[in-house]
Amino acid sequence: MSDVKKIATRESYGKALAELGTEHEDVVVLDADLAEATKTGVFKKAHPERFIDCGIAECNMVGVAAGLAAAGMVPFASSFAMFAAGRAFEQVRNSVGYPHLNVKIGATHAGISVGEDGATHQCNEDIALMRTIPGMIVINPSDDVEAKAAVKAAYEHQGPVYLRFGRLAVPVINDRPGYEFKLGKGVVLREGKDLTIIATGLPVSGCLEAAEKLSSEGIEAKVINIHTIKPLDEDLVTEAAKETGKVVTVEEHSIIGGLGSAVCDVLAEKAPTPVMKIGINDTFGESGPAAELLRKYGLDAESIYNKIKEFV
Repeated sequence: MSDVKKIATRESYGKALAELGTEHEDVVVLDADLAEATKTGVFKKAHPERFIDCGIAECNMVGVAAGLAAAGMVPFASSFAMFAAGRAFEQVRNSVGYPHLNVKIGATHAGISVGEDGATHQCNEDIALMRTIPGMIVINPSDDVEAKAAVKAAYEHQGPVYLRFGRLAVPVINDRPGYEFKLGKGVVLREGKDLTIIATGLPVSGCLEAAEKLSSEGIEAKVINIHTIKPLDEDLVTEAAKETGKVVTVEEHSIIGGLGSAVCDVLAEKAPTPVMKIGINDTFGESGPAAELLRKYGLDAESIYNKIKEFV
């Protein structure tokens, strides 16, 4: 996919926020001294009067966001996933989740593809953490188009939302006629009868590549993009499992507590099916170029293809 347009979803987040701020005067953006990296600086330039830099104090930032939400504003609190979901978990749970306030958390630099920043900044646990908070919506868009749509959908939803964005530029795969983003609804990107690949976020484009390669060998894979991990599109997941008989989940996140776990929870109850989970296998990451790390940890298209072929 070298000839395909690539955009980092954190870039999409910044642009979408600026547009949203123009359309809605109740949008306010908070950041924890990372506006250039999270791209909330785009909003700051367009709407400086509604941008608050809380400094390197993520827990306080979430508390400020909760107060703004209680006062009728719609705050987007932004930082790296490791800090937004990890460091500030208590505040997200108790100050946002418990009172079910209308706070949106924009978490960038998620997953192993953070690259050279290393294990301390490569958050592969955030989806698991956010899934456990009652009433929290969890969204992990796969490309530029989906990321922008997710920001708008988060604004329109009344209640807490966790939005996950990446640092690495990824192929734009949803720039097609008829694309529609609906919270809690998966998107079938490819039909197939031999197995179902259910993916989220960065690896979705790689799964499409892997499916095409499998097809050349007579294995037809159905590919589903799950942008909303909570609430999960249980009907689509169940129907696909029954239709193909085998399921593979792919995520740039720990295989514990993320998309794979959510899918297995549903299938164990509604349609017991053999499942293989592809993701970060109960280990920390390391410092290195993003593309090399994705290969090493088995999340590039070739690795996904090899694992699925062995499973089938």
